[in-house]
Amino acid sequence: MHWQDRILKEQEKHPGFMGSELFKPVKGVQDRWVVAFRFDTREHLEEWLNSEAREKLLTEGHEYFGAYDVRKIGSAFGAWFRFGEGTAGGVPSNWKQTMSVVLALYPTVMILNLTVGDWLSRLRVPGYLALFISNVLSVSVLTWLLMPLVNRALAFWLVPSRARSVGVHVAGAAVVAACCLVIITIFGLTTG
Repeated sequence: MHWQDRILKEQEKHPGFMGSELFKPVKGVQDRWVVAFRFDTREHLEEWLNSEAREKLLTEGHEYFGAYDVRKIGSAFGAWFRFGEGTAGGVPSNWKQTMSVVLALYPTVMILNLTVGDWLSRLRVPGYLALFISNVLSVSVLTWLLMPLVNRALAFWLVPSRARSVGVHVAGAAVVAACCLVIITIFGLTTG
């Protein structure tokens, strides 16, 4: 559709645009067309949603559709990154979320593997069940213990309203990378 191509080309010009997908209706499941588009930050998404270019294209698009609605999905890791409502807190970019989750996930999985994994192995629990138990434990530890700690420790870097300079972005990434290297070294020395 020509109009859809035009709106996509306009989205691509806006800061933080990361891509979009068009989903056709599926009989008995979803009776509407769905367009999913991604931006790197909530701020960039809001800029696009409130842009004059988008408003103009939507007005022109009324000959192709009768109505539309917008639903926002917060982030790749959901509730693990909540710093407050509205623009005061915000959600960190996906690359920061990923680095933070890896920082907490790697030692969690290693410790569970060395303790619970070893114990489950000695009990001859089937691998598929042992993996399920380990996943439940690791997600629980991340959700209720480690991610809140990581969020507090790295708030200077994770909270979009606080991390405004390139220096802060670089410093936070360097801290996370250094912590990961220390953790890898510790496990390398103690398990190798």
